[in-house]
Amino acid sequence: MATLARGHFYRLILPVPNGNESLGDAMLVLLGHGSSKNSDSAGAVFQHAAELRGRGIFAAVHEAFWKQEPDIRNVLAGIRAPCVFIVPLFISQGYFTSEVIPRELGFVPGNSRRAPDGSVFHFCAPVGTHPRMMDIVLARARDAVAAAPFPRAPAPADTTLFIAGHGTSRNENSRAAIDAQAELIRTQKKYAAVHGVFLEEEPRIGACYALAQTKNLVLVPFFISEGMHTREDLPILLGEPEARVRQRLRDGQSPWRNPTERHGRLVWCAGPVGTAPGVAEVILDRVREAADR
Repeated sequence: MATLARGHFYRLILPVPNGNESLGDAMLVLLGHGSSKNSDSAGAVFQHAAELRGRGIFAAVHEAFWKQEPDIRNVLAGIRAPCVFIVPLFISQGYFTSEVIPRELGFVPGNSRRAPDGSVFHFCAPVGTHPRMMDIVLARARDAVAAAPFPRAPAPADTTLFIAGHGTSRNENSRAAIDAQAELIRTQKKYAAVHGVFLEEEPRIGACYALAQTKNLVLVPFFISEGMHTREDLPILLGEPEARVRQRLRDGQSPWRNPTERHGRLVWCAGPVGTAPGVAEVILDRVREAADR
C-alpha cells in the first residue's frame, strides 16, 4: 500500500478487499457528531478534512455529521467511488460508534460492505481509541503549562494529570478510552498521578481537587471539539462562576485562565485532544487498518 507521508501528493493506492487488484480513487469521509446548538462542535471535522484534503492523498475528502448538515446518509448516497473510508471523529467505541451509526448505515462494526454498484465502504474504528492519543494527551498537557508558566512551569512529577471525558450509563465503553489513556500514561511515571474524570460518571470533574495530592493540576479534555462541554461545562464544573464563563465567551475570551488558583491548587486546562494537529495522523492510521483487513 502507498505510504501516507506528510507532504507527498498522490492518490492512495489500496488493495480491494479480495486482494486481486488495486485502485487509486479512494475517498475519505470524516464523520463527526455535530450539533444543532453549537457550531463549534463541527470545527475539528472541518479542520482535519482541510488538512488531509490539502495533502492530496485521497481522490476526495468529505465532511459529514450525525446531528447536523451535511448529513452522513446524504453524503454517502452522493458518493461514487471504488473505495470509501468512513473515519468517525469520536472519542470512544461507545453507543454511537458501535451501535447507532453502524446500524443506521448498514454496517457490522469493524467490517466493510459492498454497494450494489460495487463500491466498497469501510467503517473504521474511532480516533479516540487509538494508542497514539496518549502522545496527544501528553502534548496538550505540556503545551498548556508551557504557554502559561506562572509563577513558573511545574515539573510533571509535581503535577496531577486529569483526563476529562463524557461518560454515559448507556454504554460502558464510553469511558473505556479515557480509562485506557489514563492507564497508559500512568505507566510512563511522568506525572505524580493520572486520573480520568467525567461529566456523567464517577469520579466527576469537580472531584479532581479531592483526588489530587499535588498543588498543580492539569486537565486535558478528552473531547473532539471546542464545543459546549469544553468551553462551558468544564470551566463551570472546575469552579468558575457560570456568569463569568458566559461573559468571557461573549467577549471572545477564553472561559478559563491558566493557571487559575482554586481550593489552594493551581489549575491549567488544556485544549481538547480532538483539535490537535496529530489527529490527522491518527485518521490515516485508521484508514491503513481498514485497508489491511
